[in-house]
Amino acid sequence: MGWVNELSQVLQKYSGEKAQAAEAPQDSAPHQDFDKVAQAAPRSALADAIAEAFRSNSTPPFAEMIAHLFTQSSGEQKAGILNRLLSSGGPDFLTQAAGTGMLAKLAETLGASQQVTPEKAQQVAPEAVKQLADRVQHANPSIIEMAGEFYAQHPALVKTLGAGALALAMSKMSRRAA
Repeated sequence: MGWVNELSQVLQKYSGEKAQAAEAPQDSAPHQDFDKVAQAAPRSALADAIAEAFRSNSTPPFAEMIAHLFTQSSGEQKAGILNRLLSSGGPDFLTQAAGTGMLAKLAETLGASQQVTPEKAQQVAPEAVKQLADRVQHANPSIIEMAGEFYAQHPALVKTLGAGALALAMSKMSRRAA
């Protein structure tokens, strides 16, 4: 666990009760600390920490966080998370869930394609992604871990979730390292 030794001072800041309540320690800069952790920690540890932030009652709901991250993403990143959401729902999930409203519009935008391209992903509204993420989470709760794995590959995006979510993620990593 060389990464733990390397980051022990940083992670110690996030091992207290304040960090576990998703409040950033006052003497630190969570965005800079997260950069250090994301560069040194194994992707699996980072993925688990991000999933913890997605699951926490101290952060916005999972679907809301995914919609926020989607808004901040490049076309490739948007396509990546959409493809994970759609595949996690199972075959024909979108067609069955669509009904009317934003999900129907999403189904129309994507058509019969099994893979979302970056170009099509750019046409998708964040509200549709929020509704899709909410539906998928209820159908397949493991999407939270899959989303954590996906965003562990894009730590710069994760930083857009804010200091509270970052502090919570680093708190999870400090507990894992203990």
